[in-house]
Amino acid sequence: MSGPIHPARLRRAAAAACAGLLFVALAQGTAAGTDPPSPTTTPSSPTPFSATPPSPPSASGDTGIGGLDPRITAIMRKPEYRNAQWGLLQTDPDTGRVVHSLFPEQFFIPGSTAKLLSVSGPWATLGADHRFVTPVHAVGERDGATLTGDLDLVAQGDLTMGGRTRPDGTVAYTDLDHTYANDFPGATLTPENPLAGIDQLARQVRAAGITRVEGDVIVDSRLFRLDPELVPTPTPLIVNDNLIDLLTTPGDRAGAAARLDWRPKVAPYQVTSTVRTVAAGKPTAITVTATDGGTRIRLTGTIAADAEPLLRTSPIGDPAAFGRVALIEALERAGVHVTADPSGPNPVARLPRDYEGQPRVAAYTSPPYAQYAKLILKVSHNLGANLGICLLAVTADSDQCPAGFPVLAGFLDRAGVDREQAQLMDGRGGNPADRATPQVLVQMLTYWQHGPQARMFREALPVLGVDGLLAENCRSCPARGKVFAKTGAAVGGDALNDRLAVGAITIAGYLDKGGGRFDTFYAGVNGASTPGANPTEVLSIANDLALIAAYLQESSSAR
Repeated sequence: MSGPIHPARLRRAAAAACAGLLFVALAQGTAAGTDPPSPTTTPSSPTPFSATPPSPPSASGDTGIGGLDPRITAIMRKPEYRNAQWGLLQTDPDTGRVVHSLFPEQFFIPGSTAKLLSVSGPWATLGADHRFVTPVHAVGERDGATLTGDLDLVAQGDLTMGGRTRPDGTVAYTDLDHTYANDFPGATLTPENPLAGIDQLARQVRAAGITRVEGDVIVDSRLFRLDPELVPTPTPLIVNDNLIDLLTTPGDRAGAAARLDWRPKVAPYQVTSTVRTVAAGKPTAITVTATDGGTRIRLTGTIAADAEPLLRTSPIGDPAAFGRVALIEALERAGVHVTADPSGPNPVARLPRDYEGQPRVAAYTSPPYAQYAKLILKVSHNLGANLGICLLAVTADSDQCPAGFPVLAGFLDRAGVDREQAQLMDGRGGNPADRATPQVLVQMLTYWQHGPQARMFREALPVLGVDGLLAENCRSCPARGKVFAKTGAAVGGDALNDRLAVGAITIAGYLDKGGGRFDTFYAGVNGASTPGANPTEVLSIANDLALIAAYLQESSSAR
């Protein structure tokens, strides 16, 4: 044991695990070098499954676990699952045949596998090719190059505002996203300029012939209202995921000040650091504190001389005010002078009722929504998943994010997905009320597999041993590159027993069975626990789920 559990430590562990990021440490080659078992037949109806699973499959396939690969049965019998409940479903979407089934209609905590539902809704409703167009209107009177009035940026719910867009128009991501930097070591940044969209708008204003604004710059965030029930909370204007990135690099020697770089650099945000370099092998421990509404950020602590650069983040307290200042500064760089004080508030009282008759002098156009969906699914982007609910509300002419759920419900009905087998209070899969059955997730996967965008959706998911949150899993096993799946997790604390309570570890997606066949599958366990309070102990459970997915792909089964 590592000592009593502390509440702050539990919050960090739970936040990290709920992100669905625990599939990152599977030993390479774990599933390699094993022959697939002989083909078995499987009953299509579930068999009751107890905490102590029955014996592995017999030669006839007549077993209590429906002819599962014995390697999977062995995993399910581990001591850490003695009080747990397993769910599993594998189907051939071409024929509808059930290959394996354990409690397919029982509610399980979904973790981030819920994003299969919440991302599918906006994808289908907005369209894969939908692009967000964020305009800037000149509200006032033009006299040559001078605008006497305001420039209003009308936020449209663009998830990245150009901050991840590559030259080819695709959206960049890293396997461990910067949004998880405070929970996991190894998070990295994409190289793109997080202010790219703001800079583009400023250059367009200058190209429209405006060089002076005798008035103000205002961010119009009336697209939808903030909903604190959605955590993280989406905002109509998002720049750099509403985060300040803080990258600390060791100094040249022990005792030297560590080097700090941060972005995006926008006033009035100020960052200072007293982090010192310590000898190689010594602990790296950096604390980030923020005051004055998040605009004064301070880093303290130590970083080992042999450590890799360490990324941390600090939240942007007022995204609309941040965007206003960022645009004023970008306008100045582009040669447009604004007379308003950039440090002032975002003067929303000056906004017009609408923009009829107010000329549009700039507009930033996003990549297609399918690129955003890929980002959300590959890295389990929680803010983007919650944003999708608000965007669905906007399609229903509502500025209240909860109005997005009926839109999602309507889509699921049309898709043939039994929505009564799901319970959602957010888009990320992190609300305590969220539940989903194996069957509803497999139905969602089957919907896409039967449509013209089957390949696009499948390849938007993390790929085992290749990219996204499954990049480091099973890199040398036969299933590498043949499992396309969304992972999920929900972990809390068990102070009574000084351990972690693993509410759920889940995985759902597609198994490439060859010959153009992609089986849909779900595997998950609810109610496991770790031996102690170290969050890394959850990795062994996550690894088991990744192995189950690999074994399902490797196993032969009669069609």
